[in-house]
Amino acid sequence: MGRFHFPVCLISILFCLTLSPSIGFAEPKLNYRPADTSSPRSTLKDFIDASNQISKHVRDTKFVNRDSEALRPIILRILDCLDQSDLPAFAREARAAEVAICLKEIMDRVELPPFDEIPGIEEVDAAGDKLTSWRIPGTRLTIARMEEGPQKHEYLFSKGTVDRAVRYYQDMKAYPYRTSGPETSPGFYRWYFSSPGHSAVVPIIERLPKGFRDQVFGMAVWKWPALFLSIIVASLVMLLIYRIHFRLTQRWKGKNIVCYCLTIIFPILAVFAPFIVTYVVKDQLIVRGWPLYIVDFTSLLIALLASIFVVFAASNRVAETIIASPKINPQGLNAQLIRIISRLMSMVIAVAVFLVGGQYLGIKLTTLLASAGIGGFAVALAAQDTLKTLFGTIMLMADKPFRVGERIQFNQYDGNVEDIGLRSTRVRLLTGNLVTIPNDELARCDIENITRRPYIRRSADIKIPLDTHRTKVEQCIEIIRNTLKDHEGMNPDLPARVYFDEFNDDSFNIKVIYWYTPPEFWDFLAFSQKVNLQIFQAFEEQGIQFSQPLRVVHTDTESQGS
Repeated sequence: MGRFHFPVCLISILFCLTLSPSIGFAEPKLNYRPADTSSPRSTLKDFIDASNQISKHVRDTKFVNRDSEALRPIILRILDCLDQSDLPAFAREARAAEVAICLKEIMDRVELPPFDEIPGIEEVDAAGDKLTSWRIPGTRLTIARMEEGPQKHEYLFSKGTVDRAVRYYQDMKAYPYRTSGPETSPGFYRWYFSSPGHSAVVPIIERLPKGFRDQVFGMAVWKWPALFLSIIVASLVMLLIYRIHFRLTQRWKGKNIVCYCLTIIFPILAVFAPFIVTYVVKDQLIVRGWPLYIVDFTSLLIALLASIFVVFAASNRVAETIIASPKINPQGLNAQLIRIISRLMSMVIAVAVFLVGGQYLGIKLTTLLASAGIGGFAVALAAQDTLKTLFGTIMLMADKPFRVGERIQFNQYDGNVEDIGLRSTRVRLLTGNLVTIPNDELARCDIENITRRPYIRRSADIKIPLDTHRTKVEQCIEIIRNTLKDHEGMNPDLPARVYFDEFNDDSFNIKVIYWYTPPEFWDFLAFSQKVNLQIFQAFEEQGIQFSQPLRVVHTDTESQGS
């Protein structure tokens, strides 16, 4: 074959893989029925007969359409003879088919006893429950009675036989085919691993050198380039899908909720990319053996992870749709609480998807739960501070002591809340500085929400000298009361209070208390200044002085005289 011939063949193969598998040779009318597994004899005979029917069809047509309505029941009859309970669900049929081919190749190389010497239904009935298994003489192939499951009391090739069939065949494949006994199917295993998935490819494969049809690492040489090409194309498609998704998400999030929600289509499309690879590899390239199991397992694992990503993406969009309501402040605690609840729900769903998917991949539930427990414990130890902050955030959101834009005081800080995050809260102090406080620390603080006060209360002490006459003291009280009578911003339920309440060492004390509404701080300061000036003016007009602090000068005469 020239240098140009192989690329042309490869391109032709890949092109033909896209054609419909229905284009094939005429299907022969083959007799099929459910497998008879009532005894070791009937199981072995049905298995051999069905395998030979498929082998004959392969020799005649050089191709088997696996979707054929005539051949499919025969294939299922072969698989029904195997105990598949320990095979992983994701590759059960492919693995069982390989096992069946290996069992047939083994039996084609060993001397089988005559069928009338194998226990039949009469021997099974006579033995009752004693005939639990039968082994083919000179082999490790055992047909055992099922004691549970949907095929209970049927005789199938046992779990151990199914498990070691491939390894057993590798030990036996160098032996020649037998020349007596039931019909053999030479080259059945080779055909199984090198056959194409489309009848139009058969002539091309037949023209390839024998070396291209040989197996390398468990697969025909000609299939490797097509397999790698399929994987590369699928990987590039997934990367492109996610790149488009992230770009559109950044563009529409917080701006157009409808377009943002529609971007969920891209992660969903990414889930199907691994399944397309599996379809091409399994049904078109007809990859077999461990390369199929690796591709199948990896594709399903990637699809599982992509599904978990869809769960988180969908939960984010549900949360943002709820937050988009006019009644919810996007920066408030309610919005953050909705996001956290959505995140927690998505984690629960993701764990459920992981457990179900893990079982389908053949990982036992106990192993998954143990792994999840150990992993969760390790994460909890490594993320103690993060979990503490998360619970602090939940406490803040449950109590709702403040919102974005409100002024709060806590510890030594006083400022306006700018942002409430999942980990921390940012507060712009009155000094202009920005302070970031972890939510768990903030949840432990005594928080004073100044914005939510219904009024601003002022309590002042006006001191007058001790030598002030009683009538002047009474006059002072009256002046202050008149000044605050029905004052600006007064709550009718909270009139001003003015009382002569203390005899100080250096003055008489008049206690003044009033409440100002609404609690606008700058308006309150302007009103307080107005009140102070009015009282100051009235005191000047009445000749009333404010008390000065008493100053005592101590003179040390002894030190002066020394």
